[in-house]
Amino acid sequence: MTSQSEGPRAVDEVVDLVSRLIQFDTSNTGEPETTKGEEECAKWVAQQLEEVGYTTQYVESGRPGRGNVFARLAGPPDSEHGALLVHAHLDVVPAEPADWSVHPFSGSVADGYIWGRGAIDMKDMAGMALALARQFKRDGTVPPREIVFAFLADEEAGGKWGSHWLVENRSDLFEGITEAVGEVGGFSLTVDRPDGTQRRLYLVETAEKGIAWMRLTADATAGHGSFLHADNAVTEVAEAVARIGRHTFPLVISDSVAEFLAAVSEETGLDLRPDAPDLDTTLFKLGSLARIIGATLRDTANPTMLKAGYKANVIPQKAEAVVDCRVLPGRQAAFEKEIDELIGPNVTREWISHLDSYETTFDGHLVDAMNDAILAHDPDGKTVPYMLSGGTDAKAFAKLGIRCFGFAPLQLPADLDFAALFHGVDERVPVDALLFGTKVFEHFLHHS
Repeated sequence: MTSQSEGPRAVDEVVDLVSRLIQFDTSNTGEPETTKGEEECAKWVAQQLEEVGYTTQYVESGRPGRGNVFARLAGPPDSEHGALLVHAHLDVVPAEPADWSVHPFSGSVADGYIWGRGAIDMKDMAGMALALARQFKRDGTVPPREIVFAFLADEEAGGKWGSHWLVENRSDLFEGITEAVGEVGGFSLTVDRPDGTQRRLYLVETAEKGIAWMRLTADATAGHGSFLHADNAVTEVAEAVARIGRHTFPLVISDSVAEFLAAVSEETGLDLRPDAPDLDTTLFKLGSLARIIGATLRDTANPTMLKAGYKANVIPQKAEAVVDCRVLPGRQAAFEKEIDELIGPNVTREWISHLDSYETTFDGHLVDAMNDAILAHDPDGKTVPYMLSGGTDAKAFAKLGIRCFGFAPLQLPADLDFAALFHGVDERVPVDALLFGTKVFEHFLHHS
């Protein structure tokens, strides 16, 4: 990477940028009519990029107000690598101010943290990307490969009016891109070693479970609540939901999870072999992050919604339930067979939303660049792959053959319940972690 001149550094403005991004209420309710703020925030991002000389593209993804911004930083014409996509979504899940100790859209900087909805999901990475994009342009930087900065809408509702719409309708925006980095990865997990010391492992996301929201429906004969009823739609759905909710799916260890378990076992001495008799229990010795890692050992199906009836003394004709299913790579057909056995013959199912799983290998030039960037700023750190139990915009980009990773580096306090902050009350990001991440991400982009 070459640079012609010096200017203000990304670490000098990243805190202010993240705070300002949080102040845009970009709450995504899942309903286009009530989702707000994406257009205003996206146009502000475009303004920050144009201010330092970028030519930006503002694109609405299928609906008014669903704002997305793209900017390209050219690399050398003889680069051996295709373009790198650095993507971050600008929308956030809603927040109820009465539940918070600070206003969720204040962007308050206090007690060593930046507070507010989106602080770690994911306006922290959006701020890092924006700060570095501005620095590189001011400095006249030529990166080793072209970088495409993308700030996107609608990730929190699955990306139908965001990344997936863009991939299906504006694939030209992704021309030349071969690899991508986004959420959720690069953050540290501090583990205890047998000798009493600790080590920070930096988790790079190489896989995501599939997301499948399923509606169960039972139809029966409506009637008076005082009569005998052999077929009752509420009973059928309730029993199917109970069977699913209590069911434990088989243990299936993917390559990403196997590598993670092996790395943690080596550092901690814990028995995390796939065939260990108490794997689930032992895993929870890792602390709060075990909720995410534990969910990647098997498929999950969690009932989330029930709907039936309109009067206490009327047997309804129909009852419905919604189940949030998360499916491991390669398991979709087997998962559906297992679900069909659980729901029985009197309940039907349909997918109301379905996004495929994704997995790539933990190797190659980009992985080496991530590892080198971490070690440059934490020499005793170690990068390890892991699988995310949720999903990101990577699911859309993978459709174009883009190899995707989660890498938004943060060096976190050992006692911070990081997993609880996602969509949680009093979401916040440590200022020191953000500054560390900005330096790491700069190093990474210099060598990507």
